[in-house]
Amino acid sequence: MPNIHYEQSTDLSIADYIDILKRSTLAERRPIDQLDLMQKAVEQADVIVTAHLEGVLVGIARSLTDYSACVYVADLAVDEAFQGQGIGKRLLELTHIICGLHTKLILLAAPKAETYYPHIGMIQHHSCWIR
Repeated sequence: MPNIHYEQSTDLSIADYIDILKRSTLAERRPIDQLDLMQKAVEQADVIVTAHLEGVLVGIARSLTDYSACVYVADLAVDEAFQGQGIGKRLLELTHIICGLHTKLILLAAPKAETYYPHIGMIQHHSCWIR
């Protein structure tokens, strides 16, 4: 497995954010053509954890949290070329550690990733409501 460098990011560029969304297929469900919204997504996130290989961004977990009860993982994006190597799982683990292991991680799975989350130990909740 390649030597992936993980860190909590405070300076993610909008260009890098949009690029990893594209390389992970999450861009299909994000307003990447509205740069003001993409800027807000990065600026207003409470926790961003990144994964780099030789200086290239290969994964990101972008989350909102109260550090008390819950962590909403708004984006878990791993470059398609690097999926299946444990990067997403590690990004979630580090996010959980940063936010506090007493919190619950919450996310909405992209259609292509629905089978991924049970594989890494997450439990599907039967009651989720969206407006």
